[in-house]
This record gives sequence, structure tokens and C-alpha cells, in this order.
Amino acid sequence: MEIVKKAPTVKGPAEWFTGDVYLDVLFRGEDPARARLASVHFTPCARTAWHRHSLGQALHVTEGLGLVVNRDGQVIILRPGETVWTPPGEEHWHGAAPDAFMTHLALWEGDDVTWLDHVADTEYLSAATHLA
Repeated sequence: MEIVKKAPTVKGPAEWFTGDVYLDVLFRGEDPARARLASVHFTPCARTAWHRHSLGQALHVTEGLGLVVNRDGQVIILRPGETVWTPPGEEHWHGAAPDAFMTHLALWEGDDVTWLDHVADTEYLSAATHLA
């Protein structure tokens, strides 16, 4: 057993995010472990691009107000202490509310994340109307 050293905070790549997002990689298992854990910090309006995880993903909000949206148009509003599970292969995006920062823990397995198109401002604003 050992304490895992935290990697430095990095800015999320523009290929994966719209707006300013910062990542703290908290755990990255080595073979045969596949677990990945990150604390992801979103500024207001920041969000991921559409993406999917072949083994699913759990998101747990630790502060702020966030949105998770799938291709079927389901919008889930997340507040601190709430967790959402995106099933294997489900295309989705997540991000902060227009007027709030949001931090979540992201837990998934392996490196098989498929990044897709960016979420248009109109798509984002449409989902954000569910916050009212």
C-alpha cells in the first residue's frame, strides 16, 4: 500500500472542453487496475465536448451547480453531494451552470474515451433553461 502522489493541476485541452476547465488527476491505476479518478473544475458556462466511455462514467458534484445531458435530450441538474452514472457507450456532456462554478469527481475505467463534437452555445443554453 502507498500514498499516491497528486499530479499538478492542468488546464483541460480545447479538443475536449469549451471554456476554462482544470483537471486534477487523483488516481490513475496501472495494469491490471483500470480505475481513473479526477477532480474537474469548470468555470461558469464551461463544459465538455460530447463524449462516451465504453465502460461508463460516474460523476459526483462536490461544489457548485452542474448539468449532464445525453443525446436523447435528458438533462440532469447536479448539486453538491449528488452522483450521476452515464452507462457504457452513452454519448453525453457535462459542465457548469451559466452563473456558477462547478467541481465534480469523475470516475471511469481505462483510457477508452471517445471524444466527439463540441456542444454548441445554442445546445448549452437550451439545456441550461432547465436550471430555472
